[in-house]
Amino acid sequence: MSARSYKTIEVKPIAGALGAEIEGVDLSAALSNEQFDDIHQAFLDHLVIFFREQNLTPEKHKEFGRRFGTLNIHPYVKGMDGHPEIMRIVKEPEDKLNFGGGWHSDMSFLEEPALGSILYAKDVPPYGGDTLWANQYLAYETLSDGMKTTLAGLKAVHTAKAEYGREGHSAHKRKGMEVNRAEGDVPGYEHPVVRTHPETGRKGLYVNPAFTERFVGWTRRESQPLLQFLYEHCTQEPFTCRFRWTKGALAFWDNRCTQHFALNDYHGHRREMERVTVNGDRPV
Repeated sequence: MSARSYKTIEVKPIAGALGAEIEGVDLSAALSNEQFDDIHQAFLDHLVIFFREQNLTPEKHKEFGRRFGTLNIHPYVKGMDGHPEIMRIVKEPEDKLNFGGGWHSDMSFLEEPALGSILYAKDVPPYGGDTLWANQYLAYETLSDGMKTTLAGLKAVHTAKAEYGREGHSAHKRKGMEVNRAEGDVPGYEHPVVRTHPETGRKGLYVNPAFTERFVGWTRRESQPLLQFLYEHCTQEPFTCRFRWTKGALAFWDNRCTQHFALNDYHGHRREMERVTVNGDRPV
């Protein structure tokens, strides 16, 4: 974990692997260039950063996201009325399944997957509903030299076909969300299994159970044993942090080097979040 000093913000790590809370910032106010530079650096250093007690309008939420890049409009989940770039993630008390309830990296089914996601808590349950993140730099760095050699140059096909298809977890009907199923000829894109981060130059694993279908040049049956090993390896407890949500909290995570998991342990209670997703580039 970086011991870097920051001039305009206070950064408090929440775990040894990744994650830090940022203090001294009101995201509803205009950020100075110095503040933005410190926040950007903390994001790169800690992979996921958190802000408490924020009071954001949809416009301010989008404004913060646009400091990092253009904003994504999700191809399968309807955005907020008047703000298509904002995804409302809602679990009503009667809903059984939550959204994001499995380890994954957002939007890897796109040709140019998401840079990062910015999730803002509007309504939180009295207990539960935490989110976990896993450091994919550490996942790669702790592999054996033999496994690193095996994975070097290997690519995998990522697609929304299974997750947003008829039986997919994300396509499940929820009272507070409008999700369209992936129908017809759903595209798949080839991404490297070991991704080099475009800003830090560090290597990390880049596969996830939600959207990775198989290795390029391999059948799905041939791919499954190695993929299953990688899925289990890259989410080991020492690679993770866990965040307890409070109303007004905001998390910003780097989809290029993390996975995350939204826990579904608050049945009978409501949870409402708003997500802005920053577009990224093609993995290398």
